[in-house]
Amino acid sequence: MNSQVPEMSKQQASAVGQPFTRNDDACHDLSIRVRDLNLWYGKAQALNGLNIDLYQKNVTALIGPSGCGKSTFLRCLNRMNDLIPSVRIEGLVEMDGRDVNAAKMDEVALRRRVGMVFQKPNPFPKSIFENVAYAPRMHDIVSRKGEQEELVEKALRDAGLWNEVKDKLHEPGTSLSGGQQQRLCIARAIAVQPDVILMDEPTSALDPISTATIEDLMDKLKKQFTIITVTHNMQQAARVADYTAFFHLGEIIEYNDTKTLFSNPATKKAEDYITGRYG
Repeated sequence: MNSQVPEMSKQQASAVGQPFTRNDDACHDLSIRVRDLNLWYGKAQALNGLNIDLYQKNVTALIGPSGCGKSTFLRCLNRMNDLIPSVRIEGLVEMDGRDVNAAKMDEVALRRRVGMVFQKPNPFPKSIFENVAYAPRMHDIVSRKGEQEELVEKALRDAGLWNEVKDKLHEPGTSLSGGQQQRLCIARAIAVQPDVILMDEPTSALDPISTATIEDLMDKLKKQFTIITVTHNMQQAARVADYTAFFHLGEIIEYNDTKTLFSNPATKKAEDYITGRYG
């Protein structure tokens, strides 16, 4: 067992948001710490006492049946639930020792550090170039035209899209195929140099070839970024994730390194879901 996790039972480890076994090849530096997180939509509680530690430069997959709280939890990490008037949140979501829900937290700065890629590609109604350059320019990351061009090329290269679009940068982003649009959205997210990228079922609307391209991209991007992704695809989670958290009815039932969770789940609920007995 890794030295960062003291001797503890599986039950104790789960209670403090730690996987009770570790992927020795993965980074174990903490990115986001969540403790006793509860969320309500009006009077209906959607998240119930969540505890989890999310690690830097890994892919963490959130799995579980529809409506179990995965996407709601994801949106807690960059305060996108603040945009829903009926939402009430209690508990701690912490980055770098700071509670992201604190009144003094700059939400714009937070969302720069914790980017989001949605289920359906949503490029801006602008050129491919402007889709990538706009936010860095607004955040004063770049100003001069040469800096913008350099940043756009790097982001598009990192997103695996440069060679496909380098000769049509001033065409609309919406002119690209669905898979290309999603990679453009990833380029847009990484252009502002975030620490974390949230992905909410990023391949569910894509064909198998585009899905494989995005999965390969996730594997490359985790060398630079922490990636947290929601997926309903068990095979995808097994392929891309270093860690996997199984959600059910607003709770985290089990959290472990992916290989262990899929090969030897500790709970009957997780085993039943992974083996397809419900979902």
